[in-house]
Amino acid sequence: MKSIIKHRNFSKGALILVVALTLQSCFVAQDYARPELDIETEALYRTDNLPTDSVSIADVSWKTLFSDQYLQQYIEEGLQNNMDVRIAIQQMVAAEAYAKQGKAGYLPSVSVGTNWTHQELSKNTQFGAFLTDTSTDQFDVTANLSWEADIWGKIRSNKRATQAAYLQSVAGHQAVKTQLISSIANTYYSLLALDAQLEITKQTIATRESSVETIKALKDAGQVTQVAVDQNVAQFNSAKALEVDIETAIFKTENTLSILLGKSAQNFERSSLDIQKIEEELKLGVAATLLSNRPDVMAAEYNLIQSFELTNVAKSNLYPSLKLTASGGLQSLEIDKLFNANSLFANIVGGLTQPLFNKRALKTQKEVAIAQQEQSLLQFKKTLLIAGTEVSNALFSYESETKKFEFRKNEVEALRQAESNSDILLKNGYANYLDLLTARQSALSAELNIIDSKLQQLVSIVDLYEALGGGWR
Repeated sequence: MKSIIKHRNFSKGALILVVALTLQSCFVAQDYARPELDIETEALYRTDNLPTDSVSIADVSWKTLFSDQYLQQYIEEGLQNNMDVRIAIQQMVAAEAYAKQGKAGYLPSVSVGTNWTHQELSKNTQFGAFLTDTSTDQFDVTANLSWEADIWGKIRSNKRATQAAYLQSVAGHQAVKTQLISSIANTYYSLLALDAQLEITKQTIATRESSVETIKALKDAGQVTQVAVDQNVAQFNSAKALEVDIETAIFKTENTLSILLGKSAQNFERSSLDIQKIEEELKLGVAATLLSNRPDVMAAEYNLIQSFELTNVAKSNLYPSLKLTASGGLQSLEIDKLFNANSLFANIVGGLTQPLFNKRALKTQKEVAIAQQEQSLLQFKKTLLIAGTEVSNALFSYESETKKFEFRKNEVEALRQAESNSDILLKNGYANYLDLLTARQSALSAELNIIDSKLQQLVSIVDLYEALGGGWR
């Protein structure tokens, strides 16, 4: 008799398995493959000088690229203390927890509990009328198990989706680091440029203060009028006002650097703009792999992978689920007999459940998942276009600033000579004081401009480094 029952149970289990395998042929979760992109990688950068080097500047550590010891120190502090970096780390921790949960999807759910049930039966009921004692107590210790077979790949897809979400958070953390390093370097270089401009301005103030005394002496000698004196005094005060503006800019820039480093506002030690030099050769890498280091591009693709896998999950929810549930433990009307062998009980249930009507929730979930997957694909393409544009802009800016710097140097040399000659000619009565004033103002502007040009050169290198995804390694 027992063998017949076992045979029937085996037959039922086999029938359920056959039905499940038959239905599985209707739908199997697909594996992700990067879609064909209608974007030519080589056309992203808008340059005829496509790189052929297998090594990219993005592969260079920031410690190697930036040789200034103060800048290295501040970048190190920023990576440890910056609030955005610390927020990104916590996002990674949360995503990792979900990834661990996704890996555990294949495991059964198990719970254990103990219960005491007291029941009072009515004497006017069918059973209460025949019982002398209508009060009963029942004690039990029960373990429950529930397990779902992954016949459609739903659990596998959900696992992959949580892993992709975790990797997306990692890429997001890397993007924050890349942006932070770029921001700290650019802010530091801006401080050095302002220091250099302040030094030029102070030298100009000293020169113009001396010129005021000279022009007064020339007026007393009858060679110039009071208008010349007034114009020189005005130029002197204009330089003093410029000094105040630059000092204000330095103060605010130091405050900006403080925020980047996660510190209270303070003064920062630093070197000078003159000694700044990027020794590393600006190699871009092979065109097809130029953006392989970009954390935002990686994050966008991981987002696409997550959406793809969630679409698999949404589709599989429309198909039957094969579940196995079991419960067992100890059950007794008397607590002193609870742990007796006769108190053992067990119950096993297995079955297929096909959702039929759920207020259109499952179909809506599928349609939304497909739409979100398409959004993720479009966002991935958009991120590629933006990344290519940033590389193109940074590369063009570096080449332009390098050319412009040479012109600025020639301009400064010519205007300095013009200022010197105008001063000599005025003292000897061969020039108008307006010529000297114009030459002085032009020379000051040119000297400030060449400092800005040097700054923009450094900034363009930093921007190119960021655009290629450097700094997070």
